[in-house]
Amino acid sequence: MATGKVAVVTGAGSGIGRAVTLALASNGWSVAAAGRRAEALEATAAGAAEILAITCDVTDPAQVGSLFARTKEAFGRLDLLFNNAGTGAPPRPLEDLSIEHWRRVVDTNLTGAFLCAQHAIRLMKAQDPRGGRIINNGSISAHSPRPNSAPYTATKHAITGLTKSIALDGRGHDIACGQIDIGNAATEMTAPIARGVPQANGETAVEPTMDVADVARAVLTMASLPLSGNVLFMTVMATAMPFVGRG
Repeated sequence: MATGKVAVVTGAGSGIGRAVTLALASNGWSVAAAGRRAEALEATAAGAAEILAITCDVTDPAQVGSLFARTKEAFGRLDLLFNNAGTGAPPRPLEDLSIEHWRRVVDTNLTGAFLCAQHAIRLMKAQDPRGGRIINNGSISAHSPRPNSAPYTATKHAITGLTKSIALDGRGHDIACGQIDIGNAATEMTAPIARGVPQANGETAVEPTMDVADVARAVLTMASLPLSGNVLFMTVMATAMPFVGRG
C-alpha cells in the first residue's frame, strides 16, 4: 500500500543502497534511486513504478541539484534522504597515500553528503506539510578505524559531526537527522572480509558478516518514526565481528 512518502537514496546501484531502496519501495515509499552507474540503477529499479533511477555523481553540485529537482518534479515532495554514497582509498599507510585518493574519498563521503543534505533541507523546509528526515550512513569506522584507512575513517568521523549539526539546526523546521553505523553487512564492497582482512594486531582474519536485508530493515525502522521522534545513532553489526572489545 502506498504511503505517499518519498525518499532519495544515494549509492542505490548496489549493496546497502540497493537493499534500502527495495525495502522502502516494498513498504509503500516512492524512491529516487541515485548513483553513478546507470546500468546498476536500472537493475535496482527493475521496472518498479515506485523507483525512479537517476544517474548522479554526488561530488558534482550541478548533478546533485538536478537529482533533487527531478525528485520534486516526479513525486512532489521529499520525506527522507538516505545519505549512503561512499568510497574508500587503497589500504596503505597514511604517509603513502596520494592527495588524489584523499580528495576523492573526502569529496564523495563528506562533501557529497553535505551537498545532498543542503538540497534535502531546502525542499523539506519549503514543502507543505513541512519537514522530513535525513539518515546518514556513518559506518563502524565512525567509531573505530581499520588499519590503513585514514581517509575513510576521517570522513566517517566527520559524518557524525554533520549528523549532529543537521539534527540541531533542523529542529525548528521539523527536520530530524540520525546516523546508522553498519558493521560487516554482506555486500560486494565487503566481500574481502569473508576471505580475511588485516587486524589491529597485525594478523589476518576472516570476520563474520550479516545479511544486508537486515540493515535495510534497520533503516526502515528509523525512517518509519514520526518526526516527533528520532534515532540519533544506531549501530547495527554482525554480532560476532571483532568490534566490541580489545583488538
